[in-house]
Amino acid sequence: MSAPILLTGGTGTLGRRGSGRCCTRPATRCACSAGARPSRPRAPRSSPATWTPAREWTPPSPASPRSCTARAAPRATGTGPDAGAPHLVLVSVVGADRVAVVSAPDRAMFGYFAAERAAEEVIAGSGLPWTTLRATRFHDLMPAVARRLAGLPVIPVAAGVRFQPVDTGEVAARLVELALAGPAGPAPDLGGPRAHPMAELVRGYLRATGRRRPIVAVPAVGGAYRAIRSGNHLAPDRAVGLRTWEQFLAGTVA
Repeated sequence: MSAPILLTGGTGTLGRRGSGRCCTRPATRCACSAGARPSRPRAPRSSPATWTPAREWTPPSPASPRSCTARAAPRATGTGPDAGAPHLVLVSVVGADRVAVVSAPDRAMFGYFAAERAAEEVIAGSGLPWTTLRATRFHDLMPAVARRLAGLPVIPVAAGVRFQPVDTGEVAARLVELALAGPAGPAPDLGGPRAHPMAELVRGYLRATGRRRPIVAVPAVGGAYRAIRSGNHLAPDRAVGLRTWEQFLAGTVA
């Protein structure tokens, strides 16, 4: 039996795809971290894989769920750095190390970069085998933002900001490859096929849902916004994703 694989965020949108693939592999033990009430995926009866349910873990703190989850990993699996240590696999965001979150406007608009960076540091300093995959923002996250904005009579978007959305399934497939290949430390970034201005993403969503709204570019403030505007959250050299934003909309939203 191989050492367990610990997928952070394993019961979320991405983890539900990746964890199932891990757990159906022979001689693989998987565990997923999440909140206090995670779901429990089921491996096929014919699979020799075993599942360590997330509910056995110390519940994460709402203030820093990923950091707390990472610290709880050795206790949760009943192992430590000496023997049978779990392979910690973290999905982070491209730019976590390049987008500094300092001011109140930074935290309000782009605070997730700081949260992802904190999780990376906990994983790397845990003393356990680890792999971190940074990806650009998922396709699935963009409609949720656009849906909220579409409720306004005029849609404001941050001026000069682009995003490089990537398919969740493609990230999950890469995550499984890395998890099963063994600890690699920082893995190469994974970006979507093309970067789009935020206004273009919102317009695409409006067209796909049959809505019309005026869109106004609004300049923002803060160092994080300047870093985002400079493209520090993009991965132009790692635009290896295949499914485009337009294909995602056609197959999911329309």
